[in-house]
This record gives sequence, structure tokens and C-alpha cells, in this order.
Amino acid sequence: MKISIITITYNSAQTVEDTIKSVVSQDFPNIEYLIIDGLSKDNTLGVVNRYSPYIDKVISEKDKGLYDALNKGIKTATGDVVGMLHSDDIYANNQVLSKIAQQFAADPTVEGVYADLVFVDRDDTNKVLRTWKAGEYKEGAFKKGWMPPHPTFFVKKSVYDRLGGFNLDLKLSADYELMLRLIHKHKIKVAYLPETIVKMRMGGISNTSFFVKLKANMEDKMAWKINDLKPGLFTTFRKPLNKLKQYFSKS
Repeated sequence: MKISIITITYNSAQTVEDTIKSVVSQDFPNIEYLIIDGLSKDNTLGVVNRYSPYIDKVISEKDKGLYDALNKGIKTATGDVVGMLHSDDIYANNQVLSKIAQQFAADPTVEGVYADLVFVDRDDTNKVLRTWKAGEYKEGAFKKGWMPPHPTFFVKKSVYDRLGGFNLDLKLSADYELMLRLIHKHKIKVAYLPETIVKMRMGGISNTSFFVKLKANMEDKMAWKINDLKPGLFTTFRKPLNKLKQYFSKS
């Protein structure tokens, strides 16, 4: 099994080295590492180039945003399984990809694997601010506001080839729409790895201002509509409430 990891960068010089180190230090032997850069104006590519022996391909060109760049990565990937690690996130330890591979190997019918995530301080990645424990998926869970942490979501490349990548009509919730479409609508078989595998720095685009959160909530509603799906009565309220619980579950 080969696992493709996609990292999207744009003016990420301050954090991308930590991200790269957490990928190249993995003990899993068959990794394809792709860096998709949006024409960074800082020293991002200088940092990336220092690790060129460990990076299979670097694409640096203008894009239409994060999800467009991720779609480029998916299209370029040649691995059996595709995962994504953003340029200010890191893997929790060097066995993450081995454990993901074990989940796929244990059941060949599994098409996606997800795990837990912690939000950490931007300067001190050992300081946990929120804990996202996803839990086992049960059919209909999306209607109750459930979703897995997207940075922990690994999917077989064949699924993307069959069902498509990110919907660029959504600017903030394309990851939610993707998982809603794959898991809830098309019912791909997923497995849960009950441990923290990703540390996400606080302060990213998805966890900033109230207005960003409000727009994301509106896009969540669109995600159901464009898939011809009907959410539960209180789905759009329960999803942010589930996130609120993460502040009371630090580990």
C-alpha cells in the first residue's frame, strides 16, 4: 500500500517545516509526499526545498484557494490512499501512517479511515486547547451534527476517482460537504482509529471570527441542498454545539 500525503502551502514559512518533519519522520515506508503551493511570497519554497529528497512533487502556481489546491493534489496523487496535512498542522507521532495503513489492511472493504484530533496553541504545540474525539460512525450521525475531523480523514484514491473531490462552490465548508457526500450519501465504509493523530494549530481560517463561523454554517446548509439531502430538524444547530463540547474535553 502507498499513502499519498498532500500539504497545501501559501506563505507558510513559519510553520511548514514542522509539518514536513512530521511527515518525513513517519515510520511507514511507502509515502508519496506532495506539496501544492499557491505562489507563496515568503520563504515557504525555500523551506520546502531543504527537504526536496523527501518530497515527491512540488507544484507552485496560482490557484483558486485551498480546496482547488487540494483537488490538484488529489489529481496528482498516485497512492492507494490519500491523506491531507495542512501547513500549520503536525502528526501527533511517527506511527500515524502505519496505524492508518493497518486499518485499511485489516478490512479490504474499508474505503475511509478517520481518527481524533487536538487543537493546540500556535506557539506551543504541546498545549492542548480543544479535543475532538470523533467516535464510531453510526448511520444517520450527520443528521445529529456529527462529522469526523477532516485532517484525520484518509480515503482510497479510487473513491475520489469515482465520487469526485472538493466542491469549489463552497469556500469554507467544502470539507464538510465532501465527507457528507462520501459517508452519508454514498455510504462508503469507514473505520475509526480511536486515538489522536493530528495536532491542529488554532487560528486557521475555519476557527477565527464569528462572521466566518456564520458563513460556514450557511454553507453547511448548502452542502445538504446540493446533494439533494434533507438534514435533521436541528442539524445545523447541533453541529456547532458538538464543537462547543470540545473545549471541555482536553487531553
